Amino acid sequence: MGKTSYLVALGSNRRHRRHGGPRAVVAAAIRALDSEKGIKVIAAAPIFVTAPVGPAGRSFANGAILVKSSKAPDQLLAQLKKIERLFGRRRTRRWGARVLDLDIILWSEGMWADRRLAIPHPAFRERRFVLDPLIRIAPDWRDPCGGLTVRQLRARLLWPKPVDPAKSAA
Repeated sequence: MGKTSYLVALGSNRRHRRHGGPRAVVAAAIRALDSEKGIKVIAAAPIFVTAPVGPAGRSFANGAILVKSSKAPDQLLAQLKKIERLFGRRRTRRWGARVLDLDIILWSEGMWADRRLAIPHPAFRERRFVLDPLIRIAPDWRDPCGGLTVRQLRARLLWPKPVDPAKSAA
């Protein structure tokens, strides 16, 4: 496989003993990824502070990077999981607090699915904390499932939702 591109989301909402608070953890993770063999960071979005989803309890620092790699998606995922472990990530409850979370969101070759990984990430279209950083580095990247760009997906997410007249009459 030749070099392909990936969009990777990064998140943290716990302090790291060496790197500091969540924003510093995300910045350190970007540097760590760029120094990994077979991965080259091409662009990094600003780091956003966002409200927690689910029982995480603390605000998150979220970012995104565009990387080039000759690795297949499952190989890149294995490398991302290794970096999460090096930063002290332990699998606990879903949406719980975490030192570092790294997710492959999109891949320049389109779609991928196996028992451990689905690309595009199944929930990225509904997550502003993913779309806000992505729009800064890849606004015109198209979702292979629906053909919409990251910019269009974010705009859809922000559109006002229609009011259900049956619910508002009560």
